Amino acid sequence: MATETTKSAYWQGVRDGAPFLLVVCPFALLFGVVATEAGLDVVETMAFSVLVIAGAAQFTAVELLKNDAPTVIALVSALTVNLRMAMYSASLTPHLGAATLWQRALVAYFTVDQTYACSVLAYDRNPDWSVAQKLGYFFGTVTPICPLWYVFTLVGALAGNAIPDGLALDFAVPITFLALIGPMLRTRAHMAAAFVSVVTALVFAFLPYNLGLLVAALAGMMTGAEIERRDPESLLP
Repeated sequence: MATETTKSAYWQGVRDGAPFLLVVCPFALLFGVVATEAGLDVVETMAFSVLVIAGAAQFTAVELLKNDAPTVIALVSALTVNLRMAMYSASLTPHLGAATLWQRALVAYFTVDQTYACSVLAYDRNPDWSVAQKLGYFFGTVTPICPLWYVFTLVGALAGNAIPDGLALDFAVPITFLALIGPMLRTRAHMAAAFVSVVTALVFAFLPYNLGLLVAALAGMMTGAEIERRDPESLLP
């Protein structure tokens, strides 16, 4: 019975993750095109996607290097963009921390925005799930998302400039993050952090090498943390 329940959680994860293909596929396709335009060959582009598997950080690093930014700026910017993964890990630890080492290693590798967003919401809705069920759900969300991230990165890298500019694949980037962030803005601290980061990013958009994004990220995190410190009730919806 437990096995059947775990299978059920897995297929629920597959169903919840599947809608993200509408944005993940063009997102990956666009990265493949951008990476090859920046001078990476197909093997380098695929290695980047397989080893890093972090779309926003990949775009950040490639765009900065394409614009001749210093390597250290590209690295720092990509790492800053990926700081959210540390927060994702901290959030998932109470749910998956009891898993085996190899299971946690796989979870760490496949923790991306979409798998995290689906999983953390599902865990809140199902507090009685066992670790096996939670793992089953998590890897269910991975199944439709991550393999096709690799496939469409390869398609974009092979297609390169053959994809017409009028296709406007870059729509996938903002839509992906709006779809992820919207359901997670459930407290006053979250909403304040989001508002401050957006405003700060716009105000400091003039800074070179996308440094405005670093300033905005820090400002948003500081705002959320300070509101939570001053008003514990801000943690409530």
